[in-house]
Amino acid sequence: MQEEIPERPPTSNLIEALNIRRNAAFGFTMSIVFTALVYVYRVVLVGHVRGQAGTPTAYLALGFVLAFTLGALLTAALTLVSARRLARDLD
Repeated sequence: MQEEIPERPPTSNLIEALNIRRNAAFGFTMSIVFTALVYVYRVVLVGHVRGQAGTPTAYLALGFVLAFTLGALLTAALTLVSARRLARDLD
């Protein structure tokens, strides 16, 4: 006798319930704005500092890493907040 496994809801319902698209849009927008401010401060305002290595292109690459990492971190944090709210609403 074979037991029937209940169907699981599609992943899209979970993504929609946790507002992941909204969280990602907000998180990556804020990270890009922050990274642009850091880049302008370091490259444009401070400029070249004697004894320090680094070109504007190198700082652009570091800025990409900062923007991506900070965006992912903000998205995860906002999604955890959404999950906590959803769990409290279900109780």
